[in-house]
Amino acid sequence: MREQQNCRAAIYCRLSSEDGADHESMSIGNQRALLTEYVQKQGWEVVDTYIDDGFSGTNFDRPGFQRMIADIEKGRINLVITKDLSRLGRNYIMCGQYTEI
Repeated sequence: MREQQNCRAAIYCRLSSEDGADHESMSIGNQRALLTEYVQKQGWEVVDTYIDDGFSGTNFDRPGFQRMIADIEKGRINLVITKDLSRLGRNYIMCGQYTEI
């Protein structure tokens, strides 16, 4: 388990155009609010919020996602919070690889 004082969290939000406007609970604003509240309740630091609005989760070549990966590699963040795994990506094998590394 991570110690609270060492968690530098990234909030990642994604909404593809295919998700449509009828999924209000999945909107970027709602995702960000839900995740920010969760991170704050844990006492973790929110380093940045990474957003890919209108991007498909079928590949990982998304600007917000790539910026987040670069920040992970630089050591800026050590924890990624997202609403659910499908927001991270639709390729569950690749999602699994990212969660392992």
